[in-house]
Amino acid sequence: MSALRARAQALLEDDPYVQSQGIELICIDETSSVLEMTITANQRSFLKAAHGGCLFSLADTAFGLTANCAGTVSVGIDTHMAYIRGCKVGDRIRAEAHEVSRSRHTAIYRVNLYRDVDVVATFTGTVYITHRNLENIVQAP
Repeated sequence: MSALRARAQALLEDDPYVQSQGIELICIDETSSVLEMTITANQRSFLKAAHGGCLFSLADTAFGLTANCAGTVSVGIDTHMAYIRGCKVGDRIRAEAHEVSRSRHTAIYRVNLYRDVDVVATFTGTVYITHRNLENIVQAP
């Protein structure tokens, strides 16, 4: 297992909210990640569809993990999510995050959520890059 994957896995395992949502790391590199989750009955809205919050959580987790895993603490300062198709209990949703641009102080990420081959939502997020070392805050293997 690469050091980057080990760090990412440790970060996810140390996040009780992520654990409660069933979010799983599939792959990661310095500028992109893929995470997945299966919609459960506890993530259903009163309309009997997947709650938008669980989809946002998956996208936001992919965004944050990708922005931070290279080792520099980056904090979200803006996000936007567009919901395209509904999801239901039992659907397996994949988040594919990638860095769109990076400057000295900010970076922008795009996350697409998929059910099979269909895009169900898109997410864009901006981070402020603090230039603090992640290892000084989180002890990862």
